[in-house]
Amino acid sequence: MRAATTGELIDAGKVGHFGLSEAGPQTIRKAHAVQPASVLQTEYSLFERDVEQLFPLLQELGTGFVPCRPAAASSLVPRSPRGSTTPPTCATPTRAGSPATSRRKNVEAVARRDRLATAKGITVSRLALAWLLAQGDQIVPIQGIRSAARVEENARAADVVLTEGDLAAIREILPAGGFGARYAEEHAPDWV
Repeated sequence: MRAATTGELIDAGKVGHFGLSEAGPQTIRKAHAVQPASVLQTEYSLFERDVEQLFPLLQELGTGFVPCRPAAASSLVPRSPRGSTTPPTCATPTRAGSPATSRRKNVEAVARRDRLATAKGITVSRLALAWLLAQGDQIVPIQGIRSAARVEENARAADVVLTEGDLAAIREILPAGGFGARYAEEHAPDWV
């Protein structure tokens, strides 16, 4: 007896939708030829924009997009060790290998992003999620939660209206995402 395909499981009502995670253009097209994916999930945020290269393909195929790590909470957050008198540094492990210039630019970008959120009277997380929602109706971010208050906070991002001026300010702060290499060259993703 052969195993049921995803399409057969969907037709039988046993599976609602088929999605892909961390897939590149060749994989997406190959899968689409057999069973169209309703959604692709991969990392996308103010600081991580590599996946934008796939958006034309997703639009062509009618595939939605679910960004994971949308607030980039563990990326590029300036912090000083408790009780330290040293200035904040970029404490992210994912960009820790970046040259000093990139690190400085990232710390500066974080400070500017934080000032923009403060000027709008919202948290950085709400700004990050609102920016994602402003990128298109096909984008539905998922955010990790640790408490009911966090769920409430994240849901309120849908009420944030980013003006063209706000979006232009974000593009000026982070024209293509964070500065410097996201991964060491030998660990860079190779989307196929």
